[in-house]
Amino acid sequence: MTGPTRPLRLGTRGSPLALTQARMTIAALRVTHGWGEGAIEIVPIKTSGDRIQDRALAEVGGKALWTKELDRALLDGEIDFAVHSMKDVETIRPAEIVIAAMLPRADVRDRLIGAASLAELPRGARVGTSSPRRSAQVLRARPDAEIVLFRGNVDTRLAKLAGGEADATLLASAGLERLGRSDVGTPISVTEMLPAPAQGAVGIETLSANGEMRALLGAIDDPPTHACVSAERALLAALGADCRSPVAALATVEGEAIRLRAEILTEDGGDHRTGETWIARPEEAETLARALLAEASPGLRALFSGQ
Repeated sequence: MTGPTRPLRLGTRGSPLALTQARMTIAALRVTHGWGEGAIEIVPIKTSGDRIQDRALAEVGGKALWTKELDRALLDGEIDFAVHSMKDVETIRPAEIVIAAMLPRADVRDRLIGAASLAELPRGARVGTSSPRRSAQVLRARPDAEIVLFRGNVDTRLAKLAGGEADATLLASAGLERLGRSDVGTPISVTEMLPAPAQGAVGIETLSANGEMRALLGAIDDPPTHACVSAERALLAALGADCRSPVAALATVEGEAIRLRAEILTEDGGDHRTGETWIARPEEAETLARALLAEASPGLRALFSGQ
């Protein structure tokens, strides 16, 4: 099969990592459907998150900064489907848009760059990150550390580190590996630092009403990844978490069930609750969310709107 009657338009952010993930998606579709090289064209779209680099996401609109321009392009018919890093996608999505597929998940761990471990950071080390989750986890392990706002793509953050703006930073292993930078930094065990929900997963969205596109994309879906990420996102929804809420979660398929681990923290890491459960379906993740909130102190619970 040579491909569709016209090139399908894949919308993506223009960062090196986003473009790499778009090419991964195209490769999977071409292999699965036997399409030629011209079957899909990449449509780079600059998002607000790419333009605004000097403030934390929570101050300027949250995760929608990464998705709203791509959503508009999809709804307006400028693109046929869009690719996202799933950890950047808001928990509640427009009803007109569906997550039609997820690629096989990569390494979920964080990597520490600038020191061999959190314990080996120098006293009072400046750690660059814009993630409330990473900030809280670092401060829990090292209350003496100072958090410095780091925004930007992988190369931008590594350049800031090299320029002395911080002593260390944290990046996702998956992104580094996809960019051919697997030699950068030291992976941190998930038992020491549970990752962000959906970390390492690439999702592909299209219009809910576009049955043909949904079927084409569904053919490259990785069911274990989709189930695990859906469970983590269901936990986020039940917690009432937003981009200001320090929360970590990891679901893994083990046998016939899904093992779900999660952690909620205060911004300074001084108060936290962890929990684990086994579930049969992603939507059952809300049971763990309820248990975490029930056990949380009033100050910790206040960071989440779930009940």
